[in-house]
Amino acid sequence: MTPEAIRTVSQLRQEFYDRFAAKMNVPVKITTRNSSTGNLPMASWIDDRQRMNYLCIYVHTAPDELLPERPFILRVSINKGAGIIQSRLWGRDCLGINQSWYFDLTLLPEEILDFCTWIVRLIKFHRQGGVLDVPEPPHPFDFKMSTGNLLVNEAWTQKARQEIRVGH
Repeated sequence: MTPEAIRTVSQLRQEFYDRFAAKMNVPVKITTRNSSTGNLPMASWIDDRQRMNYLCIYVHTAPDELLPERPFILRVSINKGAGIIQSRLWGRDCLGINQSWYFDLTLLPEEILDFCTWIVRLIKFHRQGGVLDVPEPPHPFDFKMSTGNLLVNEAWTQKARQEIRVGH
């Protein structure tokens, strides 16, 4: 990854996590990178069933010195893809990690902050048993449904999907 892309991801991650924590209306812990385990910074919270949930922002693709034209695309993952998760961060309040639901959103860096409020709403609607009343996303996206389930598990913004097609 180029130094500029590294700086951009770091800044977007911090700003997104700060906004996310302010909007969740529950305690949210933001952890920093742990180079010894390779974990990315993430935001975590305990749901009403005492399960730890986590959100992680990471790079899906990015330009580097060998491929400077590679598209710069990020992924926001909820309860998926964050490496080694330590539910012990929450102590006795936590009964384990929420493994019943996950969500991945793949998007461009310039779209990510626009999705913060929408992601908080998605989490709250999921907690209430469904996502049918989630408002329109701030940018159009394409999604995949999980097998036998009406809940959306993976989405790509249309711009990110277009960038990946053009870039590869």
